[in-house]
Amino acid sequence: MRLKVALLPEDGILCLPLQYNSTLQGFIYANLDRALSGWLHEEGHAYEKRRFKLFVFSRLFGKREISKGKVRFLRGAHFYLSSADPDVLCSLGEHLLRKPSVELGRRSCLVEEVAVEPEPEMNGGKPVIVRALSPITAYTTLAAPDGKKKTYYYSPYEEEWSKSLVDNIKRKVLALGWDTDPEEDLKEASIRPYRVRSADQKVLRFKGTVVKGWMGLYELRMPRPYLQLAYDTGLGSKNSQGFGMIAIASNGRKR
Repeated sequence: MRLKVALLPEDGILCLPLQYNSTLQGFIYANLDRALSGWLHEEGHAYEKRRFKLFVFSRLFGKREISKGKVRFLRGAHFYLSSADPDVLCSLGEHLLRKPSVELGRRSCLVEEVAVEPEPEMNGGKPVIVRALSPITAYTTLAAPDGKKKTYYYSPYEEEWSKSLVDNIKRKVLALGWDTDPEEDLKEASIRPYRVRSADQKVLRFKGTVVKGWMGLYELRMPRPYLQLAYDTGLGSKNSQGFGMIAIASNGRKR
């Protein structure tokens, strides 16, 4: 399930730091039911040592200008939020619709629109082309010779990219407690670059931490329920920080 949220700044211009992911994440948490927000932030869905929030949000869209580390949206902006938990979307929608104005990055905004997006067609098992609406990130943590830990981010053209993303979906399934065998169901699954350029690599900072991710088009092969989970919760890691949201671009039709 997915929401579209459109905001219109009261003074006409929305000015945010260029690295605004944490600002937008804070906006989402601040506009959820307090108990739900606290549970998501502190606990979420657990599997082994990992905890999954199971929501993902896009970049902000709208006419914009970038200058001196700031981004200015000239006619308002909108973003998308998806979740495997309908309560998250219902809570956000209800809170936004009850408020005459909200704050995003210390800017007062009117809530111009809160709308449920129609569900796209998904042909599970057949190739599906998806577009990244926020950078997809896949990485591993390595031990450097000096004993310090180092994060290595995969490229979509490395074999480990697809394996890392598919493994992430398996862990989400286990955290949700599905009555299924993701190892068996996803043994033929893959997530490959379809149309990805070097310019699609994005290097961002989230609360001081460098995160590398990729935009572009990708070909997904996996059963329908797992494709829906990827759509609802994002591909790869750091989804609740604004990474890995996808949109269905086509269903097995070459472009």
